[in-house]
Amino acid sequence: MTDFIEKLASNENLSFEDSKSLFSNIMEGYYDESIIIKILESFTRKGETKDELAGGIFIMRSKATTLKAPTGTIDTCGTGGDGQNSLNISTAASITLASIGLKVAKHGNKAVSSNCGSADVLQALKVKINLTPGEAEKSLEKVNFAFMFAPNYHQAMKHVASARKKIAKKTIFNLIGPLSSPAQVKRQVVGVYHEKWMLPFAEALKENKVKKAMIVHSEDGMDEISPFSKTKISELNNGMIKNFIINPSEFNISKKNKENLKGKNAEYNAQKIIDIYKGADNEFSDAVALNVAAGLIVGDKETNFKDAYNSAKQHLKSSKVFDHLQKILSI
Repeated sequence: MTDFIEKLASNENLSFEDSKSLFSNIMEGYYDESIIIKILESFTRKGETKDELAGGIFIMRSKATTLKAPTGTIDTCGTGGDGQNSLNISTAASITLASIGLKVAKHGNKAVSSNCGSADVLQALKVKINLTPGEAEKSLEKVNFAFMFAPNYHQAMKHVASARKKIAKKTIFNLIGPLSSPAQVKRQVVGVYHEKWMLPFAEALKENKVKKAMIVHSEDGMDEISPFSKTKISELNNGMIKNFIINPSEFNISKKNKENLKGKNAEYNAQKIIDIYKGADNEFSDAVALNVAAGLIVGDKETNFKDAYNSAKQHLKSSKVFDHLQKILSI
């Protein structure tokens, strides 16, 4: 056991199998707080690799309380931590995708680095966030959407909670958490707070048999596809990874006031979501439509990004998403 810890302390990288063994020990409570702090700080100092991420994801998924999600179900959970305090773009995109017909098992938590996390804004929208696996399965079946509140599904994280609190900085768990879906999804749109994580995330998801994913980071620093500047994307598609760039200027997006994407508290952000669900056309709806477009491609509903964006914009303008939100609230 100590071999892994000594390797990390010596700035040596772990293999996928070593990483799985180490994270299994961590998640089963074999190490005390001081050892876990040493491990997490060693990862951060050395720099986490794709194999280390992949091993952590594998174990977190295997230790999670799981639910049975239909084939083709997607998630839109990102890392957060981009420092932008923007409105809840990926959360708004998830319900939009559900209203179009995709099954969306949204994994998320309350705010850590922002004013309002996905769980916070969904609570403000009156969406149930504490679904049991059985309830989540029924919700997916009936309304194509279920929220999985991370603390309810990752009980093994109790073994690292105090160590993470003492470190009080991002650790490898901030990276592997968003990729550790309790629904074991094979399709994902993931925003990352720094472009250096794009390719390692794609490779780690590939190692965990994810079929299709887009890892996104915009040149203006967002962990989303931005309506204001180019966004870099690493796309995983059936074992192949390719990189490309989305340029909003190619989508006739003319609204450029980034202040209109700034979020506040949960109630404010929820109202902004309701506004675009009822057809408001603004910077927020542009941002959501771009991220919905990624989900449509990952979910095999569309193949061309521009067509997917235009389809998402028209769908948002129709108020059909607001109608679908009411269905989600009624179950």
